[in-house]
Amino acid sequence: MTTATSTDCLHALRPARLQRAFHPGLLAALLLGACASGPGPATPPAASLPAPAASASEAAEDARFAQWLAAFRAQARNTGISEATLHTALDGVQRREHAVRQDRSQPEFTRALWEYLDSAISPQRVATGQQKLVELRSEFDAASAGYGVPAAVLAAVWGIESNYGRNYGDVPVFDALATLGFEGRRESWARAELMAALQIVQRGDIDHARMVGSWAGAMGQTQFLPSSYLAFAVDADGDGRRDIWASMADVLSSTANFLARSGWRADEPWGAEVRLPAGFDPARADADLRQDAAQWTAEGVTAIDGAPLPAMAEAAILQPAGARGPAFIVGRNFRSILRYNNSTSYALTVGLLSQRIAGGPAVQATWPRELRALTWGELQVLQQGLNRRGFDSGTADGQMGPATRRALRQYQRSVGMPADGYPTAELLERLRGEP
Repeated sequence: MTTATSTDCLHALRPARLQRAFHPGLLAALLLGACASGPGPATPPAASLPAPAASASEAAEDARFAQWLAAFRAQARNTGISEATLHTALDGVQRREHAVRQDRSQPEFTRALWEYLDSAISPQRVATGQQKLVELRSEFDAASAGYGVPAAVLAAVWGIESNYGRNYGDVPVFDALATLGFEGRRESWARAELMAALQIVQRGDIDHARMVGSWAGAMGQTQFLPSSYLAFAVDADGDGRRDIWASMADVLSSTANFLARSGWRADEPWGAEVRLPAGFDPARADADLRQDAAQWTAEGVTAIDGAPLPAMAEAAILQPAGARGPAFIVGRNFRSILRYNNSTSYALTVGLLSQRIAGGPAVQATWPRELRALTWGELQVLQQGLNRRGFDSGTADGQMGPATRRALRQYQRSVGMPADGYPTAELLERLRGEP
């Protein structure tokens, strides 16, 4: 899922987000069908069942949502969106609480990285990606040649975002974005995306009824947000439409265009797994500490198999599971994937899945599976503990951002621990136990 901040997504997935939940209405229908076919008295027709009354709190929330939507409609009208477009796109919009719940529990931000990778880079997904490269060779070749992005990387994005087109969501884009805007946590972002969606309808790029996707408003087989669609979608098959739902030529070339215009370099890989020298300071494994691969080589960093590092400018070392886990060197192409979805877990998954699809190895070093990921609430407590001790982690929001990682490293140094900035239950208990 392309984002301006860090979806999944997956997506949505992103988006990812990788295995989307059933649409609530579809799930209800499936359960009702199962009950009707089982033993016992026949179930009355759905039309004869009384509709459950909405609670007072739900009714009040719906009223507030209607007021928010009316104010947004006025704002859109003032920016030049026609009354016809507003009528077509917004008259039937519904509030979707499922979108709010999903927004607060995206798997690439809330699961242990190795668990996320296990599900995202399954043997089946690797095999299907390889099969798709053969089936759609001409479309992949055209997109890769036109924009300089390897076909395996495009296949990996496609596989993660929609499981190769099998599941790109069934939530109306206008419902999802209006709900997230009304909820308020990311109102400014959601408003901008909702405005972009209106522009798509007004320009006639795609019929609003086909604008369905994830709970986060990401659309099509590689989950473009409306603003990304406006900026990067291309008509590769020449039919006059930028169809990221049904035209694989448009899907793959649009995705390649996004990455290319986000800084992808055809002469560099996304990254590589590395072996760090003895005594390496884990504090140097930092996305903001960038230097040429030749400088990392001079410090004793090698590829995991002992080979020289690939040529990469502005490369950083990452230890995404802390000092006890695997290490990677990543460069400009990794950061262009981050612009697609601002999650280190997501970008690493795209790189590693593309490596497997292209016939390369899986991760060689061992993940520290004995560790567990902290919950959102536990990360809040950890941030509060750091702040109380004078290590500024910013607002205690339960998100592991740069400020929290920096504060955690400072605390680790102060107590003589390796400063890898990785949050563990052990660190949390230590912070809780200190006066």
